Amino acid sequence: MAGSPGSPGRITLWGIEVFMAAADERSISAAARRLGASASTISQQLTNLESAVGAPLLERSARPLRLTRAGEIMHRRAQVILNEAAQARAELAASDLTSLTLFRLGMIEDFEADVTPRLLAHMAGHLTSCRFQLETGASHLLQDRLDSRDLDVIVAAQLGAAPDWAETHPLLREGFVVAAPRGLIDTGADLLAQLRGLPLVQYTQAHYMGRLITSHLARENITVPHRFELDSYHAILALVGQGSGWTILPPLALMRARRFADQIDVLPLPFQPLTRTITLTARKDILQSMPADVAATLKPILQEAIVTPALARYPFLTSELTML
Repeated sequence: MAGSPGSPGRITLWGIEVFMAAADERSISAAARRLGASASTISQQLTNLESAVGAPLLERSARPLRLTRAGEIMHRRAQVILNEAAQARAELAASDLTSLTLFRLGMIEDFEADVTPRLLAHMAGHLTSCRFQLETGASHLLQDRLDSRDLDVIVAAQLGAAPDWAETHPLLREGFVVAAPRGLIDTGADLLAQLRGLPLVQYTQAHYMGRLITSHLARENITVPHRFELDSYHAILALVGQGSGWTILPPLALMRARRFADQIDVLPLPFQPLTRTITLTARKDILQSMPADVAATLKPILQEAIVTPALARYPFLTSELTML
């Protein structure tokens, strides 16, 4: 009698996805969380796959999990299989986008509350049979996920020249600004001299944006003391609002943490400008016009939800915050 899909003896795409998640996460429970399945399901799928290939793939008693020699070979081959499956799915969808069944979108956290829900609601109204999978995170992490074909489209800060395989659609350019404790800075005096005497609450250098800010300060030969290096806009602006120092952030950060607006003063950079560009990126020639259509949908949402309110609160940003 033929076994059911996923039964021992058969290599299934789901089994490969489970194996890759466990190999990447080095944990059954972490793989379960990533895939939205139970730990027992993950464990059973791994057992089925090992039975099908005739060799143990993971040293499950190790903490964290380790690949066996057979697992290392399978890991290389499995990535190729998943890439081909993703390519096939995308090409089939591209032939008729109305039949698209899964759309995997990566968005920077800056858009989490004000922009992303509106975009997804709009898309859901047009792609009625499609399931949407959203991942938020730092720009460099989203780029890695797009590169490994784990996402179809990302909206993130541009990190440099686009890869040859990518199409990009610029959305927004923003200039970084200073945020300082309310009333502490005399705007009629030397701004930079005043900032040099205060600690910098720094955005983490573990992320691209933090490294961008640090590199710019070095180019400008600006050295300031800093005690805090954080990865949260809210935590940074809370510290600034409490008088613990000043910071450099983009306007998107200010709008995301606008609850602190009454506790801070926002000022232009007192040295050479620093900007970043937010773009929509996808693989070329896979989703037909869909990336361009999503970018076109996003622009009025960004204008209404981000740019217009930001300029109303901080008029001097007119030349620093522009749609592209």
